[in-house]
Amino acid sequence: MKQGTDEIQSKKTLITVDAVLFFDMDGTLVDTNLANFLSYKKAIQFVTNSDHGLTPDPEKRFNRSALKSAIPNLSETEYRRIIQKKDECYEDFLHEMKLNMKIVDILSKYSKTNKTVLVTNCRKERALATLNYFGLSSKFSHIFYRLLTKNDEKINKFQNAILQLGVTPNLVIAFENEEIEIADARQVGIAIINPVID
Repeated sequence: MKQGTDEIQSKKTLITVDAVLFFDMDGTLVDTNLANFLSYKKAIQFVTNSDHGLTPDPEKRFNRSALKSAIPNLSETEYRRIIQKKDECYEDFLHEMKLNMKIVDILSKYSKTNKTVLVTNCRKERALATLNYFGLSSKFSHIFYRLLTKNDEKINKFQNAILQLGVTPNLVIAFENEEIEIADARQVGIAIINPVID
């Protein structure tokens, strides 16, 4: 029985005072999928006068690519209007979001002793609306929002935060739910991702 306990202990991570904690927002800290979907649905109804029978998929986030797939005959003007309107509707559905209390508890505990950093691919306005709704803004020492290149290519949010903060990747502990983002974190040398914390 003792051996099993030792194995569990070895998988837990001790956070030292020099560790820098990176937190993703959507899907990691806060489940925003339903609110995001309902914002799109309201915007689609407003622009096209139909909701096109769309229903939420709890396993998949509705995004711009999903919009184009779900309604392939949208004009570019309609597409842009939906995106704009979706952003305007977002705050109408903040009450549909749920906190991931396990991650929020880690953030709350270590925000008192460590650098805690939000690294998100969402726009500043949406991130702040979400954080403020849940009273989480003050828990972060730094916040990094969505960054795109001139060609609208996504920038590695972990690399950007590491460069801006001037920290070494071996000090970073990351909390992230998306596999592609986890790969980005590993690519820049972050070794501890989604650890079990006491």
